[in-house]
Amino acid sequence: MTTPLRRQYLEIKRRYPHAILFFRLGDFYETFDEDAETVARELEITLTSRPVSKGQRVPLAGIPYHALDSYLGKLIARGYKVAICEQMEEAKGQKLVERQVVRVVTPGTLVEENLLASSANNYLAAYVPANGLCGLAYVDVSTGEFVCLEAAAEDAATEVLRVAPAELLLPQGSAPPEGVLSTLTPLPHEAFAPETAEERLLRCFEATSLDGLGLGGRTLAACAAGGILAYLEDNQRAVLNHISRLSFRTAGGYMNIDRNTARNLELFASLNAAGGSSLLRVLDETKTAMGGRLLRRWVGQPLLDITTIARRQDCVQLFFESGVRRGRTGALLAKIPDLERLRSRLSTAAAGAPGTSAPRDLGSLGKGLAVIPALRDSVGHDAASESGPHGVREEMIAGLHPCEEAVTLITAAIADDAQEGNAIRPGFSAELDALRSVARDARQYLADLERRERERTGIKSLKVGYNRVFGYYIEVSKANAGAVPDDYQRKQTLVGGERYTMPELQGHEYKVLHAQEQQAEMEQALLRQVCAQVAAHGERISETASAVAHVDVCCALAEVAASNGYRRPVVDEGDGISIRDGRHPVVERMLAEGSFVPNDVLMSSGDAQVLLITGPNMAGKSTYLRQVALIVLMAQIGSFVPAVEARIGVVDRIFSRIGALDDIASGRSTFMVEMVETAAILHNATPRSLLIFDEIGRGTSTYDGMAIARGVVEFVHNRPDAAAKTLFATHYHELTELASFLPRVRNYNVAVTEEQGRVVFLHRILPGGADRSYGIHVAQLAGLPRSVIVRAREVLAELEALRQGSLHGAQAGQASRMPAGAPRRAESLAQLPLFARDDGLRKDLSELEMDGMTPLEAMTKLYELVEKARGVASN
Repeated sequence: MTTPLRRQYLEIKRRYPHAILFFRLGDFYETFDEDAETVARELEITLTSRPVSKGQRVPLAGIPYHALDSYLGKLIARGYKVAICEQMEEAKGQKLVERQVVRVVTPGTLVEENLLASSANNYLAAYVPANGLCGLAYVDVSTGEFVCLEAAAEDAATEVLRVAPAELLLPQGSAPPEGVLSTLTPLPHEAFAPETAEERLLRCFEATSLDGLGLGGRTLAACAAGGILAYLEDNQRAVLNHISRLSFRTAGGYMNIDRNTARNLELFASLNAAGGSSLLRVLDETKTAMGGRLLRRWVGQPLLDITTIARRQDCVQLFFESGVRRGRTGALLAKIPDLERLRSRLSTAAAGAPGTSAPRDLGSLGKGLAVIPALRDSVGHDAASESGPHGVREEMIAGLHPCEEAVTLITAAIADDAQEGNAIRPGFSAELDALRSVARDARQYLADLERRERERTGIKSLKVGYNRVFGYYIEVSKANAGAVPDDYQRKQTLVGGERYTMPELQGHEYKVLHAQEQQAEMEQALLRQVCAQVAAHGERISETASAVAHVDVCCALAEVAASNGYRRPVVDEGDGISIRDGRHPVVERMLAEGSFVPNDVLMSSGDAQVLLITGPNMAGKSTYLRQVALIVLMAQIGSFVPAVEARIGVVDRIFSRIGALDDIASGRSTFMVEMVETAAILHNATPRSLLIFDEIGRGTSTYDGMAIARGVVEFVHNRPDAAAKTLFATHYHELTELASFLPRVRNYNVAVTEEQGRVVFLHRILPGGADRSYGIHVAQLAGLPRSVIVRAREVLAELEALRQGSLHGAQAGQASRMPAGAPRRAESLAQLPLFARDDGLRKDLSELEMDGMTPLEAMTKLYELVEKARGVASN
């Protein structure tokens, strides 16, 4: 027959089939059955067993309750969900203890400080696709940020990849966007039903209609947001207390940066697994966790609105112009804890949720808010005498609310050395002070009782003490047993004596122990009360946290700009990019000061649209491409940029095709990955985009690669709907001839010089095309054996001779030098010229005025050229 404990466990487990159930048994959280096998494997702990009925044992694995967070973090990091089942009462005798699941911990619902990265948001998202549209919502329960949007499926998928949620909710049977790495949680369709979603939203935000939330007519966005609320109600209801605002955002307000581009530009992490840096690491001089998270969002969401960009630049300039303000503000920011997450944890503590340290969090919050008045003074200091953009100081300090009432309450209620069991400051509660007095006076009472009883009984060795098992006692040796008064009651027999109690001592024991219980209960009640009162100021605390983050980011960007010689760019609605003496913000920090070689760029959609950059490998082409993209991105987040001067026409998307990666899991080769990424860029580019291509076509044969590279250049040049500003680096120096008949293509090359047969990189980007690739020179620098270099030069000379038409001279010496089995026909080595003799075709093409031709005229002219070309071919 199954034990009552087993039946209780199975009943609770049935309600949480998709989570590992941590079942509290005394000082341990135990897991059973398949959960135990999973926990033992993932946590590398011992798997044992436990009897549950006669002749039946089940797998068992447990962890100490005080080590929950460390083990929990490992399971969550691996994508598991954990239901925490607590004992809801003290164990008394053989009675089965009541147990309940107090919360379900999932990757998207974490609030524990030690399980969260301080400088990154932890999002729970919901994705609801329907008929080419999609509703998307995401929330960070640790900060209270809640956003939803409704967009075309492609745009919503891009936003999911940008947000990178820890956990993604979606209707059962729906497919997530391609490339999502989140933990996927399918929910029944009922969780996203419009009617129930609307009801949840109105109840949560105490609204009367969806119009008041900005969701009128946006059904899919409401469904996604309602699905998140349904999930939180089931798994982490306490966090709903501090989710007080829902922001509806329209798609298209930010520059589109796909995951490949973010990786290639090293926005958040270095491509070098052994070390390196990233743009975020270079820019992140923030002092607060809130500022770090905001800066990360800015880097991932460059703006498209020039007014907002200029306003951010004004804020950065305020600190850039005054080193004193920067230093003073930075010192104050360093004293401010994570107000967003503190407010969140205190709200859940007010609801009685376990797993929070209310005394410590209250103390930290109070100390942090106490800094706000000084921070206001620092940001707005001497506003009348200093220059600067009008109104910037006022805007920045407007959200810095001192929250005096909350600070006063916390100061009065929480002791300086607050800790569990002794957190309330003396004097805050007279009733609690009285209970503490009883416990505090217990020692003195025992000393007084011992003195009185020695005098009354005449037993000089009598002792009064306390034992955790037997409670208070009076101890008398066996030699004095005859002098024990009649009102003593035997309690425990010892080897050398007896322990007794008496009515007075029993009364005092009850009073003290009852007072201790009351003290603990009252302190917890007072803490919840203080948390609730502080949570009532939650909106102002959240606004303050947001304002602190904004000040922190602007001050940090100003510090980086001042330290590294950045300048404020002009960002406008033009279609050009003009940069003078631009530098790569990450690479220059890794080199000796002053050693990075700056370069200019001048391009626009109507003139120099495609910059074709040739030159040897290792000369700096890739660095140049990336630095232009990073300068554009930095300008559109509101940062100053590493250049002497810059004017940036707003870019709607940055696309990049850089590097050689394969996708073995999907069965795609390096070249296939390259082509898939290139196709995605060409299908999605607009005239406002910036495209970065590095060595397109190198993953296949020379002819195929060159043909593809040329086709890509012609596509972005000739298609009006895809005529994006393009930086195209290539080792096919033959492509430089494209500039002779594509009017918006410009040739540039990376300057090199040769000294004693070795190539020297100058890292300067100059007008004009390279006449060769210098591949053998680079191979020599890489350390290839001398015999390989010599042989490579011989073969290259032969190939170049063949290409120039010297077939007979090459054939004469070929037989003796070619290895056995090599092709004998010289024609097999000949590389055809990219542009063959055309008998006037090139001249005809170059004289065409395409912009002035009607479609009919263009079609007629095309037929004429085709017929002429066929005539040339037949001759």
